Amino acid sequence: MYIQLNSQIICYERTGEQGTPVILIHGNSEDHHIFDPLVEPLSRDHVVYAMDSRGHGESATPKEYHYGDMAKDVINLIKALDIEKPYLLGYSDGGIIALLVAMEASELLSGIICCGANLTPAGLHHRDIREMKRYYKKTNDPKTLMMLQEPDISPEDLKKIAVPAMIFAGEKDCVRQKESEKIASSIPNSVLKILSGETHSSYIVQKDTLYPHIESFIR
Repeated sequence: MYIQLNSQIICYERTGEQGTPVILIHGNSEDHHIFDPLVEPLSRDHVVYAMDSRGHGESATPKEYHYGDMAKDVINLIKALDIEKPYLLGYSDGGIIALLVAMEASELLSGIICCGANLTPAGLHHRDIREMKRYYKKTNDPKTLMMLQEPDISPEDLKKIAVPAMIFAGEKDCVRQKESEKIASSIPNSVLKILSGETHSSYIVQKDTLYPHIESFIR
C-alpha cells in the first residue's frame, strides 16, 4: 500500500485484523521485509504496519536523508491512518526513529521497543565507524553519510519519553553497551535487555526471536 504524507510517498504493508497496533521500522538500506518472519506470529493478535522508510524499499526517495524527517513520516502515518496508540518497534536506524517519535509525540503511542539504536555516531564502536567511512568513500551513499553525521540525541532529550520502553542490543552489537545502558537509564520507564551471543542484526533480520518479548511487553 502507498500513502502520500505531505510531499513524501510511503509504502507500508498492513497485516492482521484485530488487536493492539504495532508499527515496524527497519534499519539503514533495508526494507520492511526484514520483519517478514516476525509479522507472521505478531499479526495473529495485532494489527501490524510494516513500513519502508523514505528512500528505502518502495517509498519515494528524498533529496536528503535525516532521521528527524523519517520520524515525522511515522507521526504523519499514525495520524493519516488514525492508528490508535500503536507500539513502535524500531531496529537500528528504526530504533533511532522510534526514540525521536516518542520524544516528540509520546501522546500518540502506547510504548516503544528499540533495538540496536545509538544516540550519536560516537555511540558505535570505532571499527564500525571506520568501515562506514570506507564504504562512504567508495560509494558516496547519502544513507551512510546520515549514519556518520547523525543522530544527535542527549540523555536529557530521552527524558521527554512518556511511554514504556524496552531497549534491546546484542552482546556483540556495533552499538557500544554503554550507549544502550545510557538510553535505558535516561528513559523514565524502561528496561534494558542485552541478548547473549547476538550481533547487531542476528536477532532481528529474517527472525521472529523478539516475538515472546514483544508479547510480554505489550501484555
